[in-house]
Amino acid sequence: MKKFLFDLFPLILFFIAFRFTDIFVATAVAIAAGILQFLWLKLRGKAIEAMHWINLTVIIVFGGATLLFQNDAFIKWKPTVLYWAFAVILLGGKWLFGRNIMHKLMGGQIDLPQAAWDKLNVSWAGFFVVSGALNLYVAFSGHFTESQWVSFKVFGLLALMIVFIIAQSLWLSRHMKDDSETPRLPQESKEP
Repeated sequence: MKKFLFDLFPLILFFIAFRFTDIFVATAVAIAAGILQFLWLKLRGKAIEAMHWINLTVIIVFGGATLLFQNDAFIKWKPTVLYWAFAVILLGGKWLFGRNIMHKLMGGQIDLPQAAWDKLNVSWAGFFVVSGALNLYVAFSGHFTESQWVSFKVFGLLALMIVFIIAQSLWLSRHMKDDSETPRLPQESKEP
C-alpha cells in the first residue's frame, strides 16, 4: 500500500494544487513531484522501475510543453500517451520480440499456463488503449469541464483500473495452477 501511495504522489499533488490554483500551477507541481520522487528513489538506493522512467519522461515532456506554450491540451494528452505507450510495450514485446511483458513482471508471483499469460498481456494492453481513449473523450469532447477532466484523471481512471484489477484477479483465480492438481507418482509398495 505504501508503494502504491508513493507511486500516486505526483498525481495527488497535481489534484490538490489544481483545487487551489489552476492547471498550470498544478502541472508545475506534478513535474516537481515527479522529479522529487525520482530523486528520493535514487538517494535511497531503491530500484528505479521502467514505469518511473516512462512516467517522469512523459510528465516532463507534456507538462513542460503545457507550461512553455501555456496550453493545457498537452497535459490533457499526457494520460493517453502514457497508457498507449504501455499498450505498445505490452503488444510490441509479444509480437515483435516474443516476450510476454506481463509474464516477465508477474511470473515470479503467480503460476499460469502460457495461454493465460497471453490473454492477460492482451487484456492489459486493451485496458490501456480504452483508458487512453476515454481520457481523450473526457478531455476534448466538449461535454466536460476542465475540473471534471481533472477529477476523471485522478479518480475515474484510478477507479477503472481498480475494477479492472479485481476482474482480472477473479479471472486469474480460475487459471492459476494448483499444486494439489499436480500428478503424483504412485508410491512403491513396501510389501515383500
